[in-house]
Amino acid sequence: MGSYYGHWVSIVSRPWHDREPPAPTVTGRTLPSQASPPESAPAAVPTARRGLVTALVGMAAVACIVVLLLLLPSAQVDPYTRQTMGLSGSPENGGLLFRTNCAGCHGIAGQGLVGPNLHGVAARKNSRQLIQQVVSGRTPPMPRFQPEPQAMADLLAFLNGLV
Repeated sequence: MGSYYGHWVSIVSRPWHDREPPAPTVTGRTLPSQASPPESAPAAVPTARRGLVTALVGMAAVACIVVLLLLLPSAQVDPYTRQTMGLSGSPENGGLLFRTNCAGCHGIAGQGLVGPNLHGVAARKNSRQLIQQVVSGRTPPMPRFQPEPQAMADLLAFLNGLV
């Protein structure tokens, strides 16, 4: 009883905000809720780091997949575009084709009317993009137009010459 009384005296002699109640005991042993943490507690920090590393690796993998999905379509060129880009075009023949089919909207000199000004278009779009624009008519009111690959190569040569 002396040791318990001594503990009580030490608690009472301290200021009220500094006091800690004695640990609950059952027959002299500390209850499990008050027991010291098990030896595996320090392993919680590496586990948290592993979780963070796993999350970062997962995010990097998702970012790589997104980049691949964005780049893959541009790497796959359709046969028409591939064939057209493999040909050498004539700017003179391309100019004739342009004046016949495109000048109504883009102007006789490509200066733009209903359609945009095409001077410097080769600096804004690559050959594949130009072919896709002409073939798809992606931006209204531009009609779809798919000439033979040689005629398209000629049109590209003409468009590349518009500065």
